[in-house]
Amino acid sequence: MKAIFGQHTTKVKQLADLIAQDISTGKYEEEDALPSINQLSRTYHVSRDTVFKAFIDLKARDIIDSTPGKAYYVVNRSKNILLLLDEYSPFKEALYNHLITHLPPRYKVDLWFHQYNERLFNTILSQSLGRYNKYVVMNFDNEKFSPDLYKIDSSKLLLLDFGKFDKRTYSYVCQDFDSAFYKALSQLSDRLKWYRKLVLLLVSGTKHPQSTSVYFQQYSEDKHLEWEVKDRMDKVEVRQGEVYIAIRQVDVVSIIKKARDRGLVCGVDFGLIAYNDAPVYEVIDKGITTLSIDWEKMGALAANFILTGTPVQVYLPTEVHLRESL
Repeated sequence: MKAIFGQHTTKVKQLADLIAQDISTGKYEEEDALPSINQLSRTYHVSRDTVFKAFIDLKARDIIDSTPGKAYYVVNRSKNILLLLDEYSPFKEALYNHLITHLPPRYKVDLWFHQYNERLFNTILSQSLGRYNKYVVMNFDNEKFSPDLYKIDSSKLLLLDFGKFDKRTYSYVCQDFDSAFYKALSQLSDRLKWYRKLVLLLVSGTKHPQSTSVYFQQYSEDKHLEWEVKDRMDKVEVRQGEVYIAIRQVDVVSIIKKARDRGLVCGVDFGLIAYNDAPVYEVIDKGITTLSIDWEKMGALAANFILTGTPVQVYLPTEVHLRESL
């Protein structure tokens, strides 16, 4: 058998991953002796030195070991994990970092982003079937359940950040974009009441669930506040006495720039709330108030599912991080 090695990383790393995958899928059981260096060299058409270095890599991961009389053998079957997220953001990085921090070295996490592209999403899933011990997936659409997810054993699949549609018996760790959003705004009522108008920036094409606007409207009307939902940033003019709720980080930046052009001060002349907390919001304009779930907790819960397989179905609370922008 001749292995096809790509250019994205070294042959040593790719060979080590191939052997680790064979161990993970049960080709080699614990305590089984691995083929000799010479055998693997002939099988994969690589040098003996490449095989030797691949063994060193696997030993460093605590997947194999060696003894004078037993050569190299399996000590701990590696675990391959697919982590399929929608797109990169600072809070997704916090999720990822907390996930891998909670996993032992023998757990290998393949991180992919589907960029809300349904075809790419389906391609990644179809090519991953049977290759992973656990699948941790963010959907390409918050309004519907992808049929391709049904192809994965429900005991191996964890859904992250999905909408409120039926997830059957699948495990999930999600945020509530509706009632939890309403409750978070309610925690800020003592401050919001001083503003004459609330403006939700839910720009057209944003993948954030549109149902958020329904609960935004409901909150505003319950509190007798003037409200508006904007779907285009070029139509937004920052005005004194208004509060802007921005879903995207780029819209937070846009609001601040527009305000400075008009000589308006954030937190004094107008209010600003960002969705999903990030470290940068702690320092911009003395701090931007945010509404966010705990992304590190989501990462920790995902790690626990991977390690234990214990089913989980939970919506994380939306927390308020009050700063000087409000």
